Amino acid sequence: MSAFWQGMLAGYGIAIPVGAIAVLIIDLALRRGFRPGFAAGAGAACADWIYAGLAVAAGTALALGLRPFALPLALASGGVLVVLGMGGVWRGWRARTTSAATDAARTDGRPLRRVYLQFLGLTLLNPLTVVYFTALVLGGSLGSNGTPASGLLFMLGAGLASLSWQTLLAAIGSALGQRLTPRARWMTSLAGNMLVIALGVRILVQAMGRG
Repeated sequence: MSAFWQGMLAGYGIAIPVGAIAVLIIDLALRRGFRPGFAAGAGAACADWIYAGLAVAAGTALALGLRPFALPLALASGGVLVVLGMGGVWRGWRARTTSAATDAARTDGRPLRRVYLQFLGLTLLNPLTVVYFTALVLGGSLGSNGTPASGLLFMLGAGLASLSWQTLLAAIGSALGQRLTPRARWMTSLAGNMLVIALGVRILVQAMGRG
């Protein structure tokens, strides 16, 4: 199997499992439309691409170097998810008490660049991604006879796979937002943000248990 297709499979393998990032992308697209959802997905995909590149370049050394920081990174990741989830619940509650025009003016004015950077940073908080890519790189044919060209193909495949999946999530969220009533949209957003909070709390509990 070529390095590109190995990267594609690896990218889908890390992106498809439903987690907090996926829920947040769908919720954002549901509330604000496809473009903000795509910007969020692009940020998450770029983080996967960066970690795939780091795994190709120095996966084992990087994984070992990140090990001492696993606990603070996990605590930071869990805390950020809880804050984001609570913020989403608060925004949804406030939206019920404001007019649709006021809410649209407030949300549509947020720069897409900020959304992209937020999801890039949030996804980078998960160092297990580089461990995942490292295991695949070292365990597959890429690890035994890899060349710079095969490494670049692996990175390209992983990045494109992640981006295509995140784009699909944004499209699903945007389509739901256009078809749901305001009340159903709020209930869907509330459920999604409560799930994000629960995932954040789980990460915090697991991290403190290991600590």
